[in-house]
Amino acid sequence: MNRKAISAALKQQLSLNEESKVLVVGLGVTGFSVSKFLQENHIQYAVVDSRDHPPLNDTLLQTFPNTAVFTGGFDQAAFDVVTHLVVSPGVSLQEDCIKRAVLAKARIVSDIDLFACATDKPIIAITGSNGKSTVTSMLGDMGNKSGMNTAVGGNLGIPALALLDDSIDLYVIELSSFQLERTTVLNATAATVLNISSDHLDRYQDLKEYVQEKQKVFAGSGVMVLNNDDSIVRGMIEANRKKLTFSIQSNTGFHLQNRQGEIWLMDEKKPLMKQIELPLEGMHNVANALAALALGKVVGLNTLSMCCALKDFKGLAHRMQCIATVKGVSWVNDSKATNIGACIAAMQGYQEKVVLIAGGDAKGAEISELIPAIKAKAKCVVLIGKDTEKIERAIDGCVPSYQAKTIKEAVQIAATMAEAGESVLLSPACASIDQFKNYQERGDQFTAAVMELAA
Repeated sequence: MNRKAISAALKQQLSLNEESKVLVVGLGVTGFSVSKFLQENHIQYAVVDSRDHPPLNDTLLQTFPNTAVFTGGFDQAAFDVVTHLVVSPGVSLQEDCIKRAVLAKARIVSDIDLFACATDKPIIAITGSNGKSTVTSMLGDMGNKSGMNTAVGGNLGIPALALLDDSIDLYVIELSSFQLERTTVLNATAATVLNISSDHLDRYQDLKEYVQEKQKVFAGSGVMVLNNDDSIVRGMIEANRKKLTFSIQSNTGFHLQNRQGEIWLMDEKKPLMKQIELPLEGMHNVANALAALALGKVVGLNTLSMCCALKDFKGLAHRMQCIATVKGVSWVNDSKATNIGACIAAMQGYQEKVVLIAGGDAKGAEISELIPAIKAKAKCVVLIGKDTEKIERAIDGCVPSYQAKTIKEAVQIAATMAEAGESVLLSPACASIDQFKNYQERGDQFTAAVMELAA
């Protein structure tokens, strides 16, 4: 889209024009991408961050020296004069200065809103408690193998606004609940909620509020792609909307079928590929593949190319990543499992029992939801992090549990518990921020400890 068309869309859909005054709240990668976009479209803005020296502060001022940047706290005076707020996903909308600005008629918009106004190319929007990054990455590969120049980002990696380019044929955007709660004009060509489990209950009053935010991915008139195995997602179906379903339990939509002793991925009655050809372990990844196939069909991706992409897909770092086999024991890094649903899905992918390493910041989640899976799939549990005591109380002796102060100590304890033919699974079910910068650092430290053990 040219600048004139983008300006018209911003004015019509978001009431944004050259007279608007926008405050960008948070100067991380998203905040920088928003600042750059507003600068290029001649919209007045300033930036505020609670940190003394935000990570991209110097870069922003070198690139756009005249930008007004306020750091070291949220100054109410900066909020009092604005017409629009673009609040980074990491900042809660419950901040007093934000609530006061909204009461004074400031409008909250998101980087996703700006992105939606700036492209007329098809958008696939993906959310859910688990599997978002895997499905997003699968679709990126599918689109490119189908001959469409496909850009992948959003909550995964590159901010949506930084993807904008006239050469792109298809955008695949991963969206968190925090992004969706402040997004109002997205109208994706295809959208999905992959699943729902308790997550981010430290930021939401209850599960119902969390579900309401996830459901916003279906705003607009695009095709709904729904998980037929998830009762909460099934409840999101809207009358008079085009829809596709995926399931590993039923025999409709994109599903599984036994054909002459082999399990096939199906599109209704059409066989697509054998399940055994998927390189990823776990039935949750079979469901992810079915979801990706359904979304790809909506935007016209070639079926053969999509299946080839799935056969070549190696998975994501820190997501069910087998990093080593030491004395017959498989060590698996699933550090990206930052909530209970992801940990349950990981354990259910195993036939045999595993030694589970879990713990961290549970984000207010109900730990009891994890216990049936632990009883069924865990030989024992090694606990780390802030909510160790809380998790141990919930386990209540149903399996042996051990506490470790560091990830290295957890690996050493797990090594004494696991026997040849078994697996040690790091699938924390918790956020990492109590002990690590992020889940990547947690996974890297786990990997380093396992490599040291192997040596």
